[in-house]
This record gives sequence, C-alpha cells and structure tokens, in this order.
Amino acid sequence: MSSLIDRLTYEDVAKTIDHSLLRPELDDQFIEGGCRLAAKYEVASVCCKPADVPRAVELLKGTRVAVGTVIGFPHGGTTTEVKVFEAEQALRLGATELDMVINIGALRSGRDAYVRDEIAAIVAVAHPAGAIVKVILENAYLDDDQKVRGCKLAEAAGADFVKTSTGFAPTGATHEDLALMRRSVSPHIGVKAAGGVRTLDALLAVMELGVTRIGATATATILDDFRTRKAQGAEARTATAG
Repeated sequence: MSSLIDRLTYEDVAKTIDHSLLRPELDDQFIEGGCRLAAKYEVASVCCKPADVPRAVELLKGTRVAVGTVIGFPHGGTTTEVKVFEAEQALRLGATELDMVINIGALRSGRDAYVRDEIAAIVAVAHPAGAIVKVILENAYLDDDQKVRGCKLAEAAGADFVKTSTGFAPTGATHEDLALMRRSVSPHIGVKAAGGVRTLDALLAVMELGVTRIGATATATILDDFRTRKAQGAEARTATAG
C-alpha cells in the first residue's frame, strides 16, 4: 500500500469519507463532536439522521464539509411518497447529499419498474436543488443478479452513487460486491462502501477497486494513520536521497 499512499494526497483520502453519525443512541453532544471532527479532518460529508440535519448545517457552516442524511432508512420499506417528503424536508433543512434505501423486497420480487421509479422520484427532487443521491442496495439481502439489477436501475433513474449497505444489516461492504458494483455501472457513477471499512489499509484496498466514497466512523484513526505514513515515506525518500 505504500506506493498508493505515495500517489495520494491527504485531500484525495479525506474526500472519500462520509463521516457517519447514524447510530440511534447518539445524543446532541456526540453529534456536535462528530461534526467538529469532520470539519477538523475536512472530510467529504457528515451523514446524519434527518432530525440532526439543522444542527449539522449550523455547525458545518463555512466549511467544505457537506451535510448528508438518509431517506427510507434503514429498511427502505416506506412508500415512495414518504421518501419524497423526507427528501424534500431534508433539502429544505440544508442537506445536499441524500443516501436513500431502495425497497429491498420490491427488487427481490422483480418489480424493477417500481424500484427505478422510486429512485427517479428522489432524484427529481434532489438534482434541481443541487443535491446528489446515493442509492443503498443493502447487499446482505440480495443475490448477485439482484445487486447488478439494482445498480443498473439506480443508474437508469439518474442516481449519482450506488452504495453497498446501511451498516445495520448482517454484513456490510465486501470486496466481491464492490468489484461487482463497479463493473455494473458507468464510470461516472460513484460507488460507496459502507460497513466494515475501519482502517487506512481497508480504505486503500477498496479505493483500488474503484470505490469513491466510504461511510466511516473511524475517520480520525484512518486519516491520522495516513498523515503518519505519508510523512514517514517523505522522510525515507529524503534519507535515501541524502
């Protein structure tokens, strides 16, 4: 991984991270601390619960950290109308990234038009507001054919990213799933890994598979490690040159 670290800048790595603040027990103090950590490390975004969006927007005002939230989370079973309302409200409150859960049962049942149209309904609200949409497939409940179909439906609906999981299912991101998802969408569609990326080496490994975002709670550990190893590499090159 050292050669990859040499090629990457701090910003390259930090801007792959959506700092996750989604656990149900997180209180106001934890949310505030998480937003301040995200600002300190200059990550891509904070991904918080819908009720926490106003606080996150206020705390991150003036930074380059986006505020994201979740739609239909974590099971994806609410109606399209409810998901659209959630999206509209989140956008009014200042969110600029929406991570939506598909109707998993509909995809498993072969109701592809329903899945595509529901994603498209969220995209139709988000894009005019300048927001992006990440589509959570929840791969733990899908076979490979369903994962591929989900990716293609998300792209057909105009989504910006496909995402492995919520982090609340039995399993999260696997290398096999990430490679499959990357092959199943066009290069301009991002792939987000969620669940299980807790170290710098794990992040670098999924980046090599074509992942462009991860959901992380170990943000400080990952980025502190990158800074340390980057500095060590620079010192080693200086010593060799000397």
